[in-house]
Amino acid sequence: MPKNPTIPKRFWEDAQWVRNNYSELLRKYPDRWIAVVGKKVICSGKNLSRVRSIAKRKTSRSLIYSTYIGCGHHVY
Repeated sequence: MPKNPTIPKRFWEDAQWVRNNYSELLRKYPDRWIAVVGKKVICSGKNLSRVRSIAKRKTSRSLIYSTYIGCGHHVY
């Protein structure tokens, strides 16, 4: 886990939880952005800005772990 005093430990714990549960998250949220707080998905959607906005409104936190759960069908 990175050590950065400006980023709370809970943020890195949520990031690790996503990595550990990626298969299950892929089944539930394919090709969607998710926001995670307390090792739980609190919202998901196709638009990152909207997901972050909803997550902030639900939690009043400014720093929330969010990531894209891609199924790998896209070509970049």
